[in-house]
Amino acid sequence: MKKTIFAFFAGTLAIAGTGCMKNDGDGIDLPVSSFAVVHASADAPNLDVFANTGLVVQNFAYGADTGYYATQSGTYNFQVAVTATATALVSQDITMAPDKAYSVFIIDSFSKIKLTAVEDNFTPPPGDSVRIRFLHFSPDAPAVDIVSGGTTVLAGNRSFNDQAANAELTQFITVAAGTYNLDVRLAGTSTILLPLSNTVLAGGKVYTFYAKGFAAGTGTQALGVGTIVHNE
Repeated sequence: MKKTIFAFFAGTLAIAGTGCMKNDGDGIDLPVSSFAVVHASADAPNLDVFANTGLVVQNFAYGADTGYYATQSGTYNFQVAVTATATALVSQDITMAPDKAYSVFIIDSFSKIKLTAVEDNFTPPPGDSVRIRFLHFSPDAPAVDIVSGGTTVLAGNRSFNDQAANAELTQFITVAAGTYNLDVRLAGTSTILLPLSNTVLAGGKVYTFYAKGFAAGTGTQALGVGTIVHNE
């Protein structure tokens, strides 16, 4: 996810900065938030996403993300529809606080499709370190641990969409930059569900890793891990 900032105004996009937006009517500075959208519903088709009826992204494919949009802070009604159709599959209000950034994930199987929003943080670590977090968006996968080097648990006992009930699970941790051999393991066991060998974590970067696909899936719907670099 590139940290490209666009302005979002009632369905129109324009390049913007990360400061305050001007209200052209009275010159008042308006508080600004930013958001990105990530398509993580493995069996869903391409989608159109709207906020307060304004088009955010069209023909949006599984595994893609939008980059960041800057917008006036407040509550937005997000709607998701199959591309080129008029029926909203999801209609959900998401509140964005001033000077905060959010990732809005489209998750779950297509028959249960929903949105979940997590607060982001672009603050980079020192150049010899990285900031990382893990989110679980594989609906049929069990609880998992993320293990580094066979022994170090970076994220433990994570279950599907668990951060929705515990915001602390959206927090980043800081680790040394380098190349890691990571495993997604059945929680509390040595059973490897998905090896992530030779994972390069570049110094000064901020990463979100998220489980996607289905534990019982195949091909493009197989269990996998998506990667977002928040400060490219």
